[in-house]
Amino acid sequence: MADEQKTEPVSDDLAAKLAECEKKRDEYLAGWQRERADFQNYKKEETKRAGELRGMLTENIVHELLPVLDSFDIALYFVPDDLRGHKWIHGTERMHIQFLDTLKRQGVETINTEGAMFNPAFHESVEEVASDKPEGTIVEEVQRGYILNGRTIRPARVKVAKKGAGV
Repeated sequence: MADEQKTEPVSDDLAAKLAECEKKRDEYLAGWQRERADFQNYKKEETKRAGELRGMLTENIVHELLPVLDSFDIALYFVPDDLRGHKWIHGTERMHIQFLDTLKRQGVETINTEGAMFNPAFHESVEEVASDKPEGTIVEEVQRGYILNGRTIRPARVKVAKKGAGV
């Protein structure tokens, strides 16, 4: 019986230590799982922030390039008729197309104005003009507008048909 008494306290002591170890294990496991979840959330947030930063940088660069694109548009619009077939003009037109294609790959699209109804989300009215077209119809594009990844970054500046202004 003496042996039984010696083993019981050791058993109780071991059971208590085992219970304490299991409790610590559960605490550590729960802490590790929380940290892992926090880290996964952090990675998602950082990915989102990096995407937003990339978007802002792209938008800033596109804003800087739009005046250059406008200059191309103006230069090509005013090419004299006698130079229309010239190789230099053809090369300039090719550069213009390459420029537009490069912007398109970055998510830039032009805003359609031809025959469209005025929409303040995409157009900025600079003038109302007398026209036989229905009221609110875009009559003329003054400056091309652009969308970047589905968001208007520069509205098209347009002239709009005025109500009751039949010509």
